[in-house]
Amino acid sequence: MTGMVDVMVVGGGINGVGIARDAVGRGLSVCLCERDDLAAHTSSASTKLIHGGLRYLEQYEFALVGKALAEREVLLKLAPHVIWPLRFVLPHESHLRPAWMIRLGLFLYDHLGRRRSLPGSRRIRLEGNPLGAPLKPQFHTGFVYSDAWVQDARLAVLNAMDAAARGAEILPRTRCVAAVRSAGHWQVTLADAAGRERTLTARALVNATGPWAVRFLDEIAHVPHTHTLRLVKGSHIVVRRLFEHDHAYIFQQPDRRIVFAIPYEHDYTLIGTTDVDYHGDPAQVHIDAEETAYLCAAVNRYFRRAIAPADVVWSYSGVRPLLDDHQQNASEVTRDYRLELDTDGAPLLNVFGGKLTTYRRLGEEALDLLANVLPTRGGAWTSDPAQPLPGGERDPNALADAWRAQRPWLTASLAWRLAHQYGTRGERILGEAGSLDALGIAFGAELYQAEVDYLREHEWAQTAEDILWRRSKLGLHVTPADAARLAAYLADTQSAAAGTA
Repeated sequence: MTGMVDVMVVGGGINGVGIARDAVGRGLSVCLCERDDLAAHTSSASTKLIHGGLRYLEQYEFALVGKALAEREVLLKLAPHVIWPLRFVLPHESHLRPAWMIRLGLFLYDHLGRRRSLPGSRRIRLEGNPLGAPLKPQFHTGFVYSDAWVQDARLAVLNAMDAAARGAEILPRTRCVAAVRSAGHWQVTLADAAGRERTLTARALVNATGPWAVRFLDEIAHVPHTHTLRLVKGSHIVVRRLFEHDHAYIFQQPDRRIVFAIPYEHDYTLIGTTDVDYHGDPAQVHIDAEETAYLCAAVNRYFRRAIAPADVVWSYSGVRPLLDDHQQNASEVTRDYRLELDTDGAPLLNVFGGKLTTYRRLGEEALDLLANVLPTRGGAWTSDPAQPLPGGERDPNALADAWRAQRPWLTASLAWRLAHQYGTRGERILGEAGSLDALGIAFGAELYQAEVDYLREHEWAQTAEDILWRRSKLGLHVTPADAARLAAYLADTQSAAAGTA
């Protein structure tokens, strides 16, 4: 790409890559930089749901819920390999919320977003029902409703891949160290991991830096503003599987918050999330003992089998950059977003707030704004099911079955995982292999060299952490020795590539 671009996007989280994809599809030249790996922070630290936010109905955020539910329908069609339906069980506790309120809320939830592909909600009797088996005996009645599961970091990477395939330049591990504004353009200085600098001229600058959005304005762009973000930490814990079926649970808490317990990586249960005001470095966020105790207590109110902090096999935390609407309780701060186009000089688009579910809509609205100041070709396009994200052209379950029929040596678990992470792109990993051995070095948990090489060549993966914890969640399944062998392989191949460059 030349030294002049239409749009310079700073930030490789879900909002940044979504904006980049939409922009390049409208005929604009695009460069995106991210100082770390793609989706390295908030966008890989979610509860892994595409959902409307049932609890936001109590806060009268009907527009936000309706928008998110409509997006749920769109995204299920665009990325069926990384987003799929998930049913939720809500055990009823009358002293927290009366049954009529829950029925009304679920009726609204079923109808606000023009639900078409998912089954509606219903009331169930928990006694004698497999869905009630893990619960304590005092829970007699429950409600079941639909939302969707997402592989969050993969969703971000797929958007970046599609943007790159359409002509965008995607630069992970590249910092924006300066952005100087003039009347007609931005002069942007980028620095790669080795400290090598490069200067680009951009007609418009997009600040999609998430928790760092205000700091970017203050320290990089040096643009006067009056904005504040409320940073809220959300933490999750993972324990060994607490129930055998494929539904998730949503648990009401005495503080009126809700906590999810979700089937995770076949052998585990994911529990989250917390909402705690955060004042530290968003890149150094970790769960604390109080949050762990809160999440354990939250599920212990409902499940027969109690868990303790010692049962936690993994935890993760992220910082949500929320619009500060001066709510006292962090859990009540709006999850909606605000886009601000500043044209006091070369255009600057600031992205404040947002959530994973509405990233595509946010990108579309961002480009509708930029279309007022940039020469775009064509209008909104990213909701078109004929333009799926890479790999989303076929149903992943049918794809896994077809692969096994063609390749009897392929295990059911590996076929399922490849289909639900890569979709049709999994063909590039399997290639002409006629056996598992032909896939190359085995790094444990059915991770083979062919997949690792694919991730390096096509998905910007450089480290074992990129592969084990973002491109996949195999970090829960490999041994420390496996991870060390993978890290050594990546270091060797990077050294060899550098030597031939």
